[in-house]
Amino acid sequence: MANILITGGAGFIGQAITRRLSDNPQNHITLIDNLVRGRIDNDLEEVLQRPNVSFIQGDVTDMAFFDSLPTTFDYIYHLAAVIGVRNVMEKPDKVLYVNAISTLYLFEYAKRLPNLKRILFSSTSEIYAGTLKHFGITVPTPETEHLSLDDITSPRTTYMLSKMYGESICFNYGRLYNIPFTVVRYHNVYGPRMGFLHVIPEMFLKIRDNSTIDVASPTHTRAFCYIDDAVTSTILVTEHAATQGEIINIGNQAQELTIRELVETIAKVMGKSITINELPDTPGSPARRCPDTSKIKQLTGFEPSVSLEEGVTTMYAWYKDRLDTRHE
Repeated sequence: MANILITGGAGFIGQAITRRLSDNPQNHITLIDNLVRGRIDNDLEEVLQRPNVSFIQGDVTDMAFFDSLPTTFDYIYHLAAVIGVRNVMEKPDKVLYVNAISTLYLFEYAKRLPNLKRILFSSTSEIYAGTLKHFGITVPTPETEHLSLDDITSPRTTYMLSKMYGESICFNYGRLYNIPFTVVRYHNVYGPRMGFLHVIPEMFLKIRDNSTIDVASPTHTRAFCYIDDAVTSTILVTEHAATQGEIINIGNQAQELTIRELVETIAKVMGKSITINELPDTPGSPARRCPDTSKIKQLTGFEPSVSLEEGVTTMYAWYKDRLDTRHE
């Protein structure tokens, strides 16, 4: 039996992890979210009806909130964060404040947990962006790549900076207070319930309504990882002895493809015939982004199993009747 705390549990990845963990009746999951961005929709409501799941609406930037929690948790999945380009540009103060303070308070709280086996800290592939821009990086990109910030005056820098800060908290609090942790850097995770401000849901709408599709940066590549594979690997590295104190890329290295190929796959799944109008490359868009996932394979044996066409098919089945209910 495991007592599990999930912050940001109403979000895309948080809800999916909660669902998977609660499939085991021996687990008891406490899900925390302030519902500023997370949504209690039908999918989450079904999970919250399970007898081994409880929900607390709370603010993880309030230390008093952590003081109100029990100290019996075995595992913590820290997924709460302010993310998204719109939030980064319009609310950079919230990105810095929420992402930094919530992680700091969480590790202060963790100092009091006698049975804690692991904290899973959710980081991002965006953390490599400064190095890529100014120095270039190895692609596929290993976890050992040195990190550099972009323009410190720019709002766009706040997100990568907040995640670097969080990773530093993990290593320094972990060392000083013997707090076990694993850092994961997510790369292009997609699937049902991820909102609409992402390339695949946006393409569902464009392809539904148009026969000619404008595609910027058509030859640029990304490596897409379906949510089921992301959840499986996240839980695995949180519980695996060999991943204690490690940074792990979460993604699908084998699924790297061009944006043009992505759009063609989406159209095929939707049963639509389209013409692609290739636009110039988006300024600042990297020509390639792909994680090196050899480390997770070496440490745990994990390899993703969901193909892009299979993942997009499942995702479209969920989105098909929801395309006119756009939300972040």
